[in-house]
Amino acid sequence: MTLSHTPLAQLETPAAVIDIVRMQRNIDRMQARMDALGVRFRPHAKTSKCTPVVRAQIDAGASGITVSTLKEAAHFFAHGISDILYGVGMVASKLPQALALRRQGCDLRIVTDSVESARAIVAFGAAHGEAFEVWIEIDTDGHRSGIRPDEPALLEVGTVLHEGGARLGGVMTHAGSSYDLDTPEALAAMAEQERAGCVHAAQRLRGAGLPCAVVSVGSTPTALSAQGLEGVTEVRAGVYVFFDLVMHNVGVCATGDVALSVLTTVIGHQPDKGWAIVDAGWMAMSRDRGTQKQKRDFGYGQVCALDGAAIDGYVLSGANQEHGILSREGEPDRDIAARFPIGTLLRILPNHACATGAQFPTYHALAADGETTEWSRLHGW
Repeated sequence: MTLSHTPLAQLETPAAVIDIVRMQRNIDRMQARMDALGVRFRPHAKTSKCTPVVRAQIDAGASGITVSTLKEAAHFFAHGISDILYGVGMVASKLPQALALRRQGCDLRIVTDSVESARAIVAFGAAHGEAFEVWIEIDTDGHRSGIRPDEPALLEVGTVLHEGGARLGGVMTHAGSSYDLDTPEALAAMAEQERAGCVHAAQRLRGAGLPCAVVSVGSTPTALSAQGLEGVTEVRAGVYVFFDLVMHNVGVCATGDVALSVLTTVIGHQPDKGWAIVDAGWMAMSRDRGTQKQKRDFGYGQVCALDGAAIDGYVLSGANQEHGILSREGEPDRDIAARFPIGTLLRILPNHACATGAQFPTYHALAADGETTEWSRLHGW
């Protein structure tokens, strides 16, 4: 992070812009909800991969973080954050990295969802005199990874860990299928399904005489839709800090809540097609077309004015590597060259904030006075 300040309109484009006011509002909204529900909140740092953003989350009341790579864990530990959950299934080849972090003083927790992985963890731990804290991932929605709450494998994995000398810390789940929903009723039902499944898994482990202190659930939609979290000890969520158009379509934010945008410049026109050409293509926006299967397709992003206000009906409808195609939904705008002259600065809201952020080495954090400050962003694995 640098101390230099640059007016938004003077940035080179394309540039990733964080609206600090919107970001802080999103952080405060989520933290207030978790406080009201009486649970600890562990934000996922994979969305921003940015120390100032994570610091703002912790300053608001978050306790610990979740990461998606061990490089993220090392980065944030180096910046003073020690309570870290590596929320991706552990494989044997990465155990030396995890051990190194723990030996440096990082309170790193790791995750497994298989007997094979559990055995590798306890064998490596025994060989190196290390008792890893391990959480078992639970599949509460058939979305991706994890052991179903009623599977026999749950107790087998728990037993392998506990009897093998690891610390069985708890269970965790992520209802990623909530991203496919778009009504308050469906989201609330999924949040309850996520909660009930993870709590049931914890109860099975405890009933078998195995420790299970932590019950960790979460996704941005379910965190914002849960009506109650009985039996849950902590919640995790990530994209809420910026939000995006997928979350808008899910129904948990408005476009005015989306804190990440890409600043771009109009560089040409195809008036007969109703196109303006901008310098933000898929290399800037990413190829994520997450809204394509939702109730409203925003193409590669929602077009906004320089002040961040959405320009209704105009989207980034197409993208090549370094060129974006801006057009009006429905009837082509034959006056688009007059509406968006060459040199016009615009901001594009992304489909998926995590994917768009990953295209840039730095963010430009935009303060209320229109000045920006560079915030570095972690890259790679």
